[in-house]
Amino acid sequence: MTEVLIERRPDAPLTAADATAIIEGGNDCRAIHRLTWHRSLLSNDGQQMLCHLTSPDLESVRIALKSAPVPMEVDIWSCTVTDAPGLTLDELAQANVLASFRSELPFTREQLASVDGSSGVCLKNHRVRLLRTFTASDRRRVIGLCSAADAESVRIALRDATLPVERVWAFRQFCP
Repeated sequence: MTEVLIERRPDAPLTAADATAIIEGGNDCRAIHRLTWHRSLLSNDGQQMLCHLTSPDLESVRIALKSAPVPMEVDIWSCTVTDAPGLTLDELAQANVLASFRSELPFTREQLASVDGSSGVCLKNHRVRLLRTFTASDRRRVIGLCSAADAESVRIALRDATLPVERVWAFRQFCP
């Protein structure tokens, strides 16, 4: 099975009720295409939604999304999931800020290690805990889920990061 992220950017902001409807509306398609939904994240402003699934392949996800009731711009990509050592589901449920990194060239192994390594002291100084990372198969995208007081704490902690920070946003989680 393949770990997959779906990044959704709606034309109009989504509410929590909209996100729930999208998630519940996909139950039949997920069953038909053998997709397992793990969680979805909706930005506090409703402008972005991220969904984590496992799937036989990316094409199964693309096919399932064709019948989505709310058309919106989406990016679909396979990834590797890495959790903080000893992470529990209760701790993961405390994630509330997403940090996204993007590069034209694939990130090196050293750069990827620096997300948690060299910036670790800065993260701790700002009481930010990196809980889970999603690294794109082509290594040009990384998304980190953090537990922090707020998005600004994460922005400050990542100011001197070796990876180019694309965006940081607070979110609400939806889990099965």
